[in-house]
Amino acid sequence: MGGAIPLRVEAAPPRDLRGRLLSDLRISVVDRCNFRCPYCMPEDQYPRDHTFLSKAERLRFEEIARLAAVFAGLGVRKLRLTGGEPLLRRDLPVLVRALAAIPGIEDIALTTNGSLLPPHAEALREAGLRRLTLSLDTLDPATFRTMSGGRGEVAAVLAAIEAAERAGFAPLKINCVVMRGVNDHQVTDLVAHFRGSGHIVRFIEYMDVGTCNDWRQDRVVPSAELRARIAARWPLVELESNYGGEVARRYAFADGGGEIGFISSVTEPFCGGCTRARLSADGRLYTCLFSSRGHDLRGPLRAGAGDAELAGLIRAVWQAREDRYSEIRGEAAREGRVEMYSIGG
Repeated sequence: MGGAIPLRVEAAPPRDLRGRLLSDLRISVVDRCNFRCPYCMPEDQYPRDHTFLSKAERLRFEEIARLAAVFAGLGVRKLRLTGGEPLLRRDLPVLVRALAAIPGIEDIALTTNGSLLPPHAEALREAGLRRLTLSLDTLDPATFRTMSGGRGEVAAVLAAIEAAERAGFAPLKINCVVMRGVNDHQVTDLVAHFRGSGHIVRFIEYMDVGTCNDWRQDRVVPSAELRARIAARWPLVELESNYGGEVARRYAFADGGGEIGFISSVTEPFCGGCTRARLSADGRLYTCLFSSRGHDLRGPLRAGAGDAELAGLIRAVWQAREDRYSEIRGEAAREGRVEMYSIGG
């Protein structure tokens, strides 16, 4: 895909209406997924014959790389590749290599369910991917099948973790979405399994993303409740954030057994420090995970817009941003919100 992409430097990084900088970009490379997790893409809402984006509708790798370079010129330093399941996109290491060549980009990460990872882990690492996050909601095989919509196996994810370790990805982040009455009683099993491994398990409150995941407040297990449950068995010590805008609150085991994290969008909103934008697979820019609409970048890009024009569009969108959905959840309507599988978690 060519050589290094020059850095486009703007006079000053844009800030939104709440003073938040733009420093992170999450890129959905495909809207498809091979799982049907009930909190994201339930089978009854997205059956096997559901029509997803066509190849022509998705951004090409060179288009993603060009937009990422424009974002880098506006101050973005961290990229995360998401989906759907990003490893359903063929030749993903090619894209990673192009993104790694962009001046100003300091970190590239990938979030995956792990089912397709083993044959690609080494190539992704060699291409420039530096961090991996895997989804693992439980170690119980029956519960895992339920939470993957009948399409996943715990053994496959554990094999993916081993493949990632062999490829040099460490520590890994292991994401677990917790739903009351579904997998909350298995949280300590997950903690016990990964304690001492160096990997970081992060517990995510069940969120009302999109319109189809049948979200109910009574299925949310507050992070404070989980922390108390875990700390009763393994005392915890709170840690400082690694960087400004970090979404997870970090805790270490007092006995030195490692670290865990809690992502608490429902009960402990972190909108005030959010520096993330999201680019969907069809080239729409979203400024919040709970957005009701995106801003088209694919159209201007394919119509011949120059980098300065694209940067101006992005800057204008960000400077008009005032999103704080998690802080006003009770006041906000759910109608028409973008689904999580379209823009990643």
